[in-house]
Amino acid sequence: METKEKEYKVLTIPKLTWDKKSLTETFGELIAQPLEPGFGHTLGNALRRILLGAVEGAAVTSVVIDKVNNEFAAIPGVVEDAMQVVLNIKDIVIRNKDGRPGKMRLRKSGEAIVTVGDIEADEHIELINKDHVIAHIAAGGELDIEFFVENGRGYQPAQWPQGKSYQDDGRIYIDAMFSPIRRVVFEIEKARVGQDIGYDKLILQIHTDGSENPVDAIHYSVSVLRTQLEHFLASSEIPFNEISKMPEEEEVKEPLELDKLGLKDVPVELLLKPIEELELSVRAHNCLINAGIKRVIDLVNVPEEEALKIKNFGKKSLNEVKDSMKSFGLSFGMNISEEDVKKVLESRGNN
Repeated sequence: METKEKEYKVLTIPKLTWDKKSLTETFGELIAQPLEPGFGHTLGNALRRILLGAVEGAAVTSVVIDKVNNEFAAIPGVVEDAMQVVLNIKDIVIRNKDGRPGKMRLRKSGEAIVTVGDIEADEHIELINKDHVIAHIAAGGELDIEFFVENGRGYQPAQWPQGKSYQDDGRIYIDAMFSPIRRVVFEIEKARVGQDIGYDKLILQIHTDGSENPVDAIHYSVSVLRTQLEHFLASSEIPFNEISKMPEEEEVKEPLELDKLGLKDVPVELLLKPIEELELSVRAHNCLINAGIKRVIDLVNVPEEEALKIKNFGKKSLNEVKDSMKSFGLSFGMNISEEDVKKVLESRGNN
């Protein structure tokens, strides 16, 4: 006897948009709406906690200062003592391009104001706040520091080896704040779906130190959350993404037969717009632009197998673009005629 497959109620799929006018390397405002009632606080709290505590970053974890063997000593020829220099070092903002440990070196002599810009770093390490002051050297003085950089999450206290007050190499271990996220706040407002105003609108504001941009930080945080939640599944995941869809704000009756044009359920207004409307990552966006794909219609007309042949466009970028297009009801290889799109848009303008 066959058992009928259980039918589930659909979930409202939210549309995510970034406020492009305010989006920078250090600030971003993400708006997600509509969300099921109560989901605003659920998702907002979860994302905020992961953003603040789980996003990887790089920081200096130890230093070797020439002629100094502890953080309480004076540095000959330098205005600041070792403690103040270490405190200034903690505020260096570092972008680690591949996550590997690295080293940096600072050598400066003569009367000068020493800044982060004077530091030489390994190739995979990029220094962000180059104007940040490390120390002031007096006339005839010099400052020689070797920095050790590591990747991590959250806050890490100084990792002093047990049983030794002074290290043979003079290394000073320091506290490290790895997180590139400085502040996260969110607000919940009401959103309308049809006549129902009981849905949620989540407004998430993310402040970073510049070593990680807000868009990539969200991508990382959602990946962490999804990975953790997958292990709570008792069996195959219920395919809510397949049975649900994004609610339409207004149903428009088309005078043209969209079925025959291949445009039924397609957001026609979006097709002739730039691919920036899809909110892609910088890497995926640049790969497509370099390949001459500048509009959404150019993208959906590319066969999926051809997309993988685009230079530097791997499976990760492919899946990202597919997910973004799917949220708008689009896909690769749609073979949509630009002439048909213009006909639909003209007919709308005449009504």
